[in-house]
Amino acid sequence: MTDVAHRPSLSDPSLYINRELSWLGFNDRVLEQARDGRHPLLERVRFVSISETNLDEFFMIRVAGLQQQVASELPNPVPDGMTPEEQISRIKESTEEFFEERRSILNKEIIPALESEGIKIVPHKKIRAAEKRQLRERFVRDILPILTPLAIDPAHPFPHISNLSLNLLVVIEDEGRRVMARVKMPTTIDRFVRLQDGEPEPGTRPEIRFVRVEEVIAANLDELFPGKEVTASYVFQVTRNADFVIEEDEASDLLQAIEDELEGRWFGQGVRLVVSDEMPDDLVEWLAGNLNLDENSVFAAPHPIGLADLQELTHLDRPDLLYPPIAPRVPPEIRNARSITQATRNGDILLYHPYDSFSPVVDFVRAAANDPEVLAIKQTLYRVGSNSPIVEALSEARDEQTQVAVLVELKARFDEEPNITWARQLEARGVHVAYGIVGLKTHAKICLVVRREGHGLRRYLHLGTGNYNPGTSRVYTDFSYFTDDQKLAEDGSDLFNYLTGYSEHEEYQELLVAPVTLRDRIMRGIEEQTEKAKNGEPARITCKTNSLTDPRIIALLYEASQAGVRIDLIVRSICCLRPGVEGVSENIRVVSLVGRFLEHARIFAFGDGDDERIYLGSADLMQRNLDRRVETAFPLREKRHREKVRRLLDLQLADTANGWNLKTDGVFERRHPAEGEEPLDSQALLLTEGF
Repeated sequence: MTDVAHRPSLSDPSLYINRELSWLGFNDRVLEQARDGRHPLLERVRFVSISETNLDEFFMIRVAGLQQQVASELPNPVPDGMTPEEQISRIKESTEEFFEERRSILNKEIIPALESEGIKIVPHKKIRAAEKRQLRERFVRDILPILTPLAIDPAHPFPHISNLSLNLLVVIEDEGRRVMARVKMPTTIDRFVRLQDGEPEPGTRPEIRFVRVEEVIAANLDELFPGKEVTASYVFQVTRNADFVIEEDEASDLLQAIEDELEGRWFGQGVRLVVSDEMPDDLVEWLAGNLNLDENSVFAAPHPIGLADLQELTHLDRPDLLYPPIAPRVPPEIRNARSITQATRNGDILLYHPYDSFSPVVDFVRAAANDPEVLAIKQTLYRVGSNSPIVEALSEARDEQTQVAVLVELKARFDEEPNITWARQLEARGVHVAYGIVGLKTHAKICLVVRREGHGLRRYLHLGTGNYNPGTSRVYTDFSYFTDDQKLAEDGSDLFNYLTGYSEHEEYQELLVAPVTLRDRIMRGIEEQTEKAKNGEPARITCKTNSLTDPRIIALLYEASQAGVRIDLIVRSICCLRPGVEGVSENIRVVSLVGRFLEHARIFAFGDGDDERIYLGSADLMQRNLDRRVETAFPLREKRHREKVRRLLDLQLADTANGWNLKTDGVFERRHPAEGEEPLDSQALLLTEGF
């Protein structure tokens, strides 16, 4: 044990892992799933697509922010001490390693495995002459009319390249001079053009073959540039700053202000240029110069680029290459009751999706909308997806006796447009729609139903850790909690008054609410366990969260570790805490789970055994969640629920199939079962045995 006098200061930068590099490590773990044979083949393809989409959004938001810091020349210190310039340089190195790893996985594992299943992506130059003629006919008929070639010369300025569009840079010889043109790949057609299936051998499946659309276009550029000599073409893609800042206190109409900003998302400042590594250096330099991007923003990647489009292949009619469908359970306390409200009167209900069905949540809202005894429905909506049955139910609930109030968060990044659509639809149906509190995003997941019963009113509450989105509920792990507890229900009413009115409510009986009480309660929970350990009492902290970046929370966890508190952290993506540092964090273990389902639930557990207090909530341990968002966390009041969640935590901490251990050097290392043991897959076990 390190002598107290020689322990490092808890503000020492060496104790903190850089947030951006930690996120890149998480995306590497996502990509690693593509080579994991436990997943069906097309699901492995999907993981490649997801990792690419993740990286695109990372550059659009996080790297864009770092570049703005560099341009502003204003200090913006981070706990790990890295400058924005240093972070950008390290991000470049990591991204280039990501592209190389992706190339290896695709070429050595995914593509050969697809071909063995009769699914082939064929280079245009290798298809038969007759097929080239057929593709040329399809090109002239279906693609050529929607292409717009843009010349680039003194008479034609460099065109705007929209965010994440796939483009061809075309090199043309014109009367002895070299000129350029840009051709944008249309987004209205598939990236992978299917060739006519051949006749299968007896007893075999027909072979499915594709050609990439950029190769089809490149092979037929003479139709776009008749009479010109096309000497070469190269694929490239530009990523732009997609973040925006709304001065909410100056916007007379927040909805309109966000709509206006969305128009500019595709025209933001360039952040990254990805080119096919076949492109000559002089053309890369010319292209980067016209986009005002420096060398740290240019990436030469192995062909093909823009692989988010691999998602298209997962739509093939090959269910044998996808996860088998799951059959979520409906617990008997709901199944055997006349209604959700009756079931809730019999005791609090805890569900864990996707192992437990999300349908009771939809039914809760739908039943309230059609119940003549319901006087009010109040709900928050952050990401609800398309064709939302919950929004439809809320739209139908409006009548002369039922008041419906919905808080729609318009600033849910990359879901702004559908949320605007839902907000307008709800308003058109007479629903009271609010957009939250100036300066704060509303990320809380809460629905309050007020019902007339007997001679009084009774309030029912749904609280969750995930969005009111049936689609994501099938692939994200999240909790749902139904209760009619009076204190929690009163807190729910106070919260909605805070969200929709001018209430300055700062005290809640049971509910933890950010930015008012949640941070203080979590910090106090850590401090209480620290004091117990100092007094020689058993002390334990277990947290499950998407991300852990808050310096104050991390410092308190270090102090708790130094006092002897046993700390287990399940952190899916970003973790800035460095475990295993002598004299600081020897008692802290950090595990990341990455598997079939995206681990999204948040759990905060303090204590051990019968003294353990457990909260479930919507907030990550990040400054933005604790200080700049409206979040909720709620206590599990019944012992049976606390015991179920504790068993879940222990199961996930023991997972050797999906688990990764964070080492002291900041690198996650894949966990493996002990010799002679089968891997423990917590997700597969929960699918089989239930929560």
